Amino acid sequence: MLRTERRRRAFTLVELLVAIAIIAVLIGLLLPAVQKVRAAAAGISCKNQLKQLALAAHQHHDANEAFPPGHRGKPNADGLAFTGWPLSLLPHLEQQALYAIGLAAFRQTPNFVIAPPHTSLATYIPSFHCAADPFTNQVQVYTKEFTPVTLIDYFGVSGTSATARNGVLFGDSRVRMADIPDGTSNTLLFGERPPAVGFQFGWWYAGTGVNNRGTAEMHLGVREVSGARFPCAGLPAGFVMGKFDDACSVYHFWSFHSGGANFAMADGSVRFLTYSADPSLPQLATRAGGEVVDP
Repeated sequence: MLRTERRRRAFTLVELLVAIAIIAVLIGLLLPAVQKVRAAAAGISCKNQLKQLALAAHQHHDANEAFPPGHRGKPNADGLAFTGWPLSLLPHLEQQALYAIGLAAFRQTPNFVIAPPHTSLATYIPSFHCAADPFTNQVQVYTKEFTPVTLIDYFGVSGTSATARNGVLFGDSRVRMADIPDGTSNTLLFGERPPAVGFQFGWWYAGTGVNNRGTAEMHLGVREVSGARFPCAGLPAGFVMGKFDDACSVYHFWSFHSGGANFAMADGSVRFLTYSADPSLPQLATRAGGEVVDP
C-alpha cells in the first residue's frame, strides 16, 4: 500500500519579514486606540472621584452647617493648624479610623512645621487620586527633607486668589450654601492639579503652603500669584496646561488629561472644562461676584 508523504513547507525569509511588518502595522494602529480607551477610563475615574469629594463636602455642610475650611491657619482653636478640607472630609469618605489618627497626631504635636506626622499619615487615599496621575497613588519622598508624603490631585477653589478669599474653600473659610448667591451650579468647589517635581506641595493631611496660607497645598485660586518664598515668573498663569517638571505649575489648575481638567461645582455636579474656558474661570471661581458666566 503506497503512502503519500506530505511535506510541510516552511516560511521563507521574505514571507516571515512580511508577516512581521503586518503585525507591526497592526500594533501601530492598535496602540493609539488602546491609549484613547485608557485615557477615557482615567477621565471617568477622575470625575467619579471628584463627585465623591463634592458629595462628602455636602455631607460635611449638612453636619456642620458649612463647607469645611480650605486650610486652617495658626493659631487655630480646634488644634488642627495647617490641616484643611481633606482631613475634614475623611469621616465622609469611609476613613473614620484615619481621621481619628489625624486628630490625635495634630493635637499632640500642634507645631506641624517642626514635627509633621509623616509616618502615621503618609497614607494613600483613593478618593484623592486621579487615575491619570502616576504619582499620587503611592507614597512619595519629599526631596528637600527626604520624608515620606502622599499627595492629592484635587484642590479647593479659593476664588480668584488665596488673598481674595472670594471663592468657597480658602484659608479658615466657613462658607455656607446661603453665602453663594451666584448659585451653586455656577460656582467652582474643587479642581484638578497634579503635584510638581520635588513633591513639596499637595500633602493631603497638612501643609503650610505658600506664605503659610495653604496656597498650592490644599486650595488654589484661578489667578494665583506667587509668594515671596516661592517666586515664579509669569504669574498669574491662568488655566493652562502645566508640566510635572515645572515647579511653577503648582500655581494653577491643570491635569494630565488631554485639553483641560475636571472641576466639581458647589452643587455637586462635575464638568470637564477645556483650557479655552480660561476667560470664564474668574467668574466661576467667585461665589458672590454677580457676573454672567458665558457657558
